[in-house]
Amino acid sequence: MAKTQYSPTFPAFPGDAAAVTPSDTINFREPSVVFAGSGGIIRVLTVEGSDVTFNSVQPGAILPVRVLRVFSSTTNATNMVRVF
Repeated sequence: MAKTQYSPTFPAFPGDAAAVTPSDTINFREPSVVFAGSGGIIRVLTVEGSDVTFNSVQPGAILPVRVLRVFSSTTNATNMVRVF
């Protein structure tokens, strides 16, 4: 997969997206931001290694942090997409 490269004259945009399959053990191949299709709770592992739970996430929200994993335990939001 080709990734978009930064250019001073053109903003950097993510190069791909994929459905999120929450897991308590498996990380994403590349850090991603997460789009919440439905509202609820989303527990993530950030690229810095923090285990963070976002409560009351609204449908259509984008989590403002790069994540390596969306945990299946605790997370009840659905229809999530990761953008990378």
